[in-house]
Amino acid sequence: MIALSLAEIAEVVGGQTHDIPDPSAQVTGPVVRDSREVVPGSLFAAFVGERVDGHDFAAQVVGAGAVAVLASRPVGVPAIVVDDVQTALGALARHVVRELGTTLVALTGSAGKTSTKDLIAQVLQRKAPTVWTPGSFNNEIGLPLTALSATEETRFLVLEMGARGIGHIRYLTGLTPPRIGLVLNVGTAHIGEFGGREQIAQAKGELVEALPSAEDGGAAILNADDPLVRAMASRTKAKVILFGEADEADVRAENVRLTDSGQPSFTLHTPSGCSDVTMRLYGEHHVSNALAAAAVAHELGMSAEEIATALSEADSLSRWRMEVTERPDGVTVVNDAYNANPESMRAALRALVAMGRGRRTWAVLGKMAELGDEALAEHDAVGRLAVRLNVSKLVAVGGREAAWLQLGAYNEGSWGEESVHVSDAQAAVDLLRSELRPGDVVLVKASRSVGLESVAEALLATGAEGEVAAR
Repeated sequence: MIALSLAEIAEVVGGQTHDIPDPSAQVTGPVVRDSREVVPGSLFAAFVGERVDGHDFAAQVVGAGAVAVLASRPVGVPAIVVDDVQTALGALARHVVRELGTTLVALTGSAGKTSTKDLIAQVLQRKAPTVWTPGSFNNEIGLPLTALSATEETRFLVLEMGARGIGHIRYLTGLTPPRIGLVLNVGTAHIGEFGGREQIAQAKGELVEALPSAEDGGAAILNADDPLVRAMASRTKAKVILFGEADEADVRAENVRLTDSGQPSFTLHTPSGCSDVTMRLYGEHHVSNALAAAAVAHELGMSAEEIATALSEADSLSRWRMEVTERPDGVTVVNDAYNANPESMRAALRALVAMGRGRRTWAVLGKMAELGDEALAEHDAVGRLAVRLNVSKLVAVGGREAAWLQLGAYNEGSWGEESVHVSDAQAAVDLLRSELRPGDVVLVKASRSVGLESVAEALLATGAEGEVAAR
């Protein structure tokens, strides 16, 4: 964060100083909410959680070098006491962003947010110092903490914005007003909470409504291939830039294909020229993500050649998102277990099939959460798709939703041992350990709450120990 004194911070957040011997002392380190992340110069934000109260760690964090605690009550050590820590954190982020004057890029969408944010960050980093959201730190707490990590050297700030209802993105854009807003897609993630895709579109479109006008430098980057996103052009006064595979897209892909290993390759077209891209990431769905990143980079002055080079060299920066690891015995494990929704499930299955040309493919799938009344139909559809794509074996893990996955596969014609329903992650591991053979490709994917990353981790540990014999 930019250096601010405790007195200045107290004024910005409307708080009172307590037990502070020197109000001119400056916060020169990061603002953190995890006591383990405190370093000398930090400001520690004490949140009251369901299990842990951050105020209980006040003495510990000051002992570790924190200058003060942002708290909702006096804690016996230097503190700025406010009515609500989350509100104060947002006010501090708004102040810092305004003082920095950095170019702020915000993005949202039902699927692909984190992967696209990672691509944008890696491309823009080639041009100037860039700060971006770590992982999926995209809510009312994570977003201001990310913004507060920017410094005077930061030129680009890339913020992922999540939403679980109408008004959420409007609130986030009020904390960190973007100049460039990107909407990736409108899918069915969290449809159970929103009530329908039209409501999701309403919520996601709050991002483009918050942008400055075209005359003031605002730019709305919209997916030309998604009708609900494309329609958001009418909701903004910013310049509209379309990306996608549609002919009228300003930034588009042509000659899209997959390499033998399942990595996308295409010709990138921008208003400033064209250049070839071959990505290190896996799956054709990353083409749309790459085009979105390219549109942002083009708006910020990068050439087609610069963008193509950066996209071709970009890696996945976030854990458990299409992490591809080959074991010593030749089994390939694809850990995509961070989260799941119908769109990302379909994309992952297609990527699995592309990677597994001529090899046996395994889809180890679990529950997709927060689908509401659509849950049965969507799980059934994913099970059916696995059969249509000729996935060698579907392993549905868990309870009711997993049973629906397996039933969909069965009704699509997957009989015998082509699909199986197991009760939990350990049962899946036991099955895979007994049946995998060298050369197989295994996809592991479910909503975060299911914890299927443990299956991928167990399979990789098994491979490292050399327990699976060739057959």
